Amino acid sequence: MPHNVRAALVQTEWTGDTESVLAAHEEYARDAAAQGARIIGFQEVFNAPYFCQVQEAEHHRWAEPVPDGPTVTRFAALARELGTVMVLPVFEVEKPGFYYNTAAVVDADGSYLGKYRKHHIPQVEGFWEKYYFRPGNLGWPVFDTAVGRVGVYICYDRHFPEGWRALGLAGAQLVYNPSATSRGLSGHLWKLEQPAAAVANAYFVAAINRVGVEEYGDNDFYGTSYFVDPRGQFVGDVASDTSPELVVRDLDLDLVDRVRQQWAFYRDRRPDAYGPLVEG
Repeated sequence: MPHNVRAALVQTEWTGDTESVLAAHEEYARDAAAQGARIIGFQEVFNAPYFCQVQEAEHHRWAEPVPDGPTVTRFAALARELGTVMVLPVFEVEKPGFYYNTAAVVDADGSYLGKYRKHHIPQVEGFWEKYYFRPGNLGWPVFDTAVGRVGVYICYDRHFPEGWRALGLAGAQLVYNPSATSRGLSGHLWKLEQPAAAVANAYFVAAINRVGVEEYGDNDFYGTSYFVDPRGQFVGDVASDTSPELVVRDLDLDLVDRVRQQWAFYRDRRPDAYGPLVEG
């Protein structure tokens, strides 16, 4: 029997306060589950505004522990209730002075499977992330979930092929990439890089972006979230570039194995020749 998984992602706007944005995401999760989705992922720091448009110490208040903070605890309970795997990107505080851009992964029974910390941290106009986040230090974990092997990459990470490949080598079948990306130069890359990564590594990618203009800057987040398959084809339509949207798609995870047999990129790799790539 085909290994079909109904998967979901959410692109939405900042509502203005934590409780209302969490309530909105709970409603999206319930809607996705009612449609039969077995896994859902949310956007980068989904429980907060994208505060990295400014460099102000007050925004450290959005940080919380992972997994024992209020957001992951709340949504782990919801995952258990709905029987849905969840990818939960939040601003993590590990201890005083140690902050990360993190995504927790919770299984369909509500159990915490682990977390990914964003490796590549930008520091450019409108994306002052080095002010807040340390570089990730937990590698590129792939989680055995109720729906399959799931990995996470986060936003700016997507420009770097090494992590995509590490996730593939670890057996990822589906990689969620939660983001906060605004109109401008990245628009062209948004629909280019992630399908290319899906092809190069032969797995599905869930690309998630915010929508709207938020209170801490003038970045216009352009949505257009989507699922893409291991052949680089969009699965269904790409989401709106202006409106919140729940995207639910059926993914045939058996396609991962078929593509890896047809396009034998893993067989034909030459790691013995790649050493100089990491010496600079």
